[in-house]
Amino acid sequence: MSPSDSALTDWHARANHAAQSVTALFGRKLLFLPGTHLGAVQWRGRRAAGLLAPWHYWWQAHYVDCLVDTGRRELGNGATPPARFNGPHHPSAGHLASRLVTGIRLRNALTYVNNYYDDMAWLALATLRLDRLAEDAWRPGRRRNAAVRTSLSRQFDAACTSDLGGGTFWSKKRDFKNTPATAPVALFYARTGQRTKAQALLDWLDATLFDAGHGLYLDGVRVDPSGGVLVERAVYTYNQGPVLGALLELGGGANLARAATLVEAVETQLTVPGGSVLRCEGTGDGGLFTGILCRYLALAAADVRLPEATRATAARLVTGTAAAFWSGRREVGPAEARSAFVGGSIFSLHAALPAAETYPPGTAVELATQLQAWMALEAAAVVAAAVPANPPAAP
Repeated sequence: MSPSDSALTDWHARANHAAQSVTALFGRKLLFLPGTHLGAVQWRGRRAAGLLAPWHYWWQAHYVDCLVDTGRRELGNGATPPARFNGPHHPSAGHLASRLVTGIRLRNALTYVNNYYDDMAWLALATLRLDRLAEDAWRPGRRRNAAVRTSLSRQFDAACTSDLGGGTFWSKKRDFKNTPATAPVALFYARTGQRTKAQALLDWLDATLFDAGHGLYLDGVRVDPSGGVLVERAVYTYNQGPVLGALLELGGGANLARAATLVEAVETQLTVPGGSVLRCEGTGDGGLFTGILCRYLALAAADVRLPEATRATAARLVTGTAAAFWSGRREVGPAEARSAFVGGSIFSLHAALPAAETYPPGTAVELATQLQAWMALEAAAVVAAAVPANPPAAP
C-alpha cells in the first residue's frame, strides 16, 4: 500500500477497532480491585488466563504504550470533549493506561523493578509518553510515573558499564549485553535529556553490534567460557526499532544517515518476499517484535530530516504491514465468546497469513500477538496523519 493510499484509508477507525478488541478480550481488573487494569496473557473463547499464568512484565509495558497511542488519537479526533475509543461510559485510553501502570506494580510484587533491564526500559518509555499525553490533555501527570522513572533510571545507570566495552546488561545476571536492552535505554536517555549517555550507547552499538554487510543490528555479546567475546549474530525485527528511535531522537548528520541506512536495510532484509509486509517472529515474546518495529518506522516516515525516499519506504512498510494484519483478521463469533465480545477481531500472529489459519476458533490467542497488530495499526494512523493525501509526483 502506497503512502497516498494510506491517506485514503480510515486508519483511525481501524486502530480504534483493534483497541476495542484487545481491551475487551484481554483487559480486566487485577483481583477485581478498583482502579486497576491488566492484560491477560492469553484468551481462549470465554476464558482468559488468570494470575497463575506466567507473568510478562514487558507485554504489559507495551500495552501501556498502545493505550497511549490511542489516547493521542482521542485528543486529535476533534470532538469536545475528546471522543473516547470505547464510548463515553468507559475510561479514556489515558485513564486506562494509568490503571494499567498501577496493576503492573501490584502484580509485580509491589515494585516496578524487574530482573530484566529491557523490560524496565520499555515501562520507563511508556510512562514518559503517558505523562506527555496527560500534559497535552491539560491534566497533571501522575507523580507516581515520575517516581517510576526515577527508580528505573537508577537501574539503567547500574546496568550501563564499561564491561565488554560499553552497552547495557540485559539482566541482573550481568553476563550478556545486547541490543534489546541497550537500544531502549539509549532512547530513554535521549528522551529525558541525557544525550551524552544516549550517544555513548549508540556508539557502542555501532562499533559492536552493527552488521555493515546487512545494515542491521545483531542481538548481543557475551563473555564465552574461554574468556573471549562471543557475538550472538541473530537479527530480530524489534531490535532495529528502538535503535531507529534513538537515532532520530538524538539527530545530527551521522545519526540521521545511519537511520536512513537502517530503514532501507529493513526493507531489503526483513520483509516477506514479494511485497512491503514485514516478517513476523511467531508467538511468545516474538509476537511483539514486528509491532515494535512499526512504531519506530512510523516516526521515520514523519521525520522531515530524512530523505524523501527513506520516509516513503518507512511509510510503505508500516501501511503494508498494517493492511495485511487488517485484511487477515477474523471476527470473534457467537459460538466462541460471550455476546459482549462478538464482533471483535482476532489478528493473525503473522501479517502475511490469515488469522483463521494461525488462530482458528478454539485456539488460545496470546496477548503479545494482538498488541503487535494493534501497534501496527496505530503506526499506520500516525503515517496517514503525516502523509498528505495528494503528495507531489516524483520528478
